[in-house]
Amino acid sequence: MHDAAFAADPRQAYDRMRANGPAAPVELAPGVDATLVVQHEMALRVLQNPTLFSRDARRWGALNEGRVSLESPVLPMMAYRPNCLFTDGAVHLRLRKAVTDSLARLNISRIRRDVEPIADYLIDQFSERGRADLLNDYAKLLPLLLFNKLFGCPADIGDTLTTSMSAIFDGKDAMRANDDLTACLMELIAIKRRTPGDDVTSWLIQHPAGLNDGELKDQLVMLMGAGVEPERNLIGSSLLLMLSRDASGRGSGMLIEEAIDQVLWENPPIANYATHYPLQDVDLGGVRAEANTPVVISFAAANTDPALTEARRARSKGAHLAWGAGSHACPAKDPAQVIAVTAIERILNALPDLTLAVPAAELQWRPGPFHRALNTLPVRFSPTPATRMAAGMNLRADLPAAARTAPAAGPAAEPRETTRKKGFWSTFLDVFRV
Repeated sequence: MHDAAFAADPRQAYDRMRANGPAAPVELAPGVDATLVVQHEMALRVLQNPTLFSRDARRWGALNEGRVSLESPVLPMMAYRPNCLFTDGAVHLRLRKAVTDSLARLNISRIRRDVEPIADYLIDQFSERGRADLLNDYAKLLPLLLFNKLFGCPADIGDTLTTSMSAIFDGKDAMRANDDLTACLMELIAIKRRTPGDDVTSWLIQHPAGLNDGELKDQLVMLMGAGVEPERNLIGSSLLLMLSRDASGRGSGMLIEEAIDQVLWENPPIANYATHYPLQDVDLGGVRAEANTPVVISFAAANTDPALTEARRARSKGAHLAWGAGSHACPAKDPAQVIAVTAIERILNALPDLTLAVPAAELQWRPGPFHRALNTLPVRFSPTPATRMAAGMNLRADLPAAARTAPAAGPAAEPRETTRKKGFWSTFLDVFRV
């Protein structure tokens, strides 16, 4: 599941596995074996049975015995962290309540209000060129900047957060990036304990669950990881669907919500995940999964199960598993969809003649066992002036660029000396605070 052939056509692999039963043995990465559940009914049985399946990766026998390399590329996604994804029972309930209660304070109008200026800022960076890579220039960066905003990040911490999360997702010096991420989040937590704000970090700190600094850090890592990579893939794949043309050369004609729903059914951004560990040897429809071995749920395969043909044809939103199921189901599906809708609306309105720069069939998909992710999404459009941020802030359209990007007064956090080049978040704040 880690090579280019699987990335190019995962459905063929899922169909082949499903023809032999509801689950199949797979290799997630070199030397990392698991059982992949590819049938919808069996996926629900595992997801909804916490008495037989644990999410605690400390049970992973092969890792504990040294048979999985600590350098394995899948370890950042599978190794234990004390957050909602990797805990069970009362611990899980306590951590999840802190997360869900904090996310519940993000109302829809606020999310749209936060997404729009970020979208405008990013579009301004490439709108005069007449061409762009909508994945790396837009869909990848928008969730990163948005989460900096939702977490209440000062400029320099936000820059580190943005660059380190990008490095982890791209597999570039991931160990160092993880260290940088940990350090900047611990600094953010310290700042928010001293000076709370109207942000998710402060709300988690203030929650009656009484999370300690380590728990806070790991909930923030989970929120960033679960939000950024899936969100960029949802935005990118939905834009691809809307910009693709049929055999007659016509565009899809889909509404944004329709495109997003089809992606969630056919190409869910997190295709395979939700690793479980059987508490005892179990029979998964003829496939034996030993105790304390990884059992991974294929949301993508479950969604394309022939048993769901009618539900898929009707686009029944309650049937697909893109958001998971059971006690670990995604707690942020409504915000995630609002973010995607707003991001797509913003760019289609700004660049109405947007077209793919290459045929859809020639686009490459990024290898990896867990995600369904494009490498790039090259597009063309008529060049337009980069004045969206200025218009959004009721500034004159002819305001000089130097004035638009002049730095404002520093944030309330204690100043830090730095000579580093400004990152996307610092630059965005400079523009936004004028």
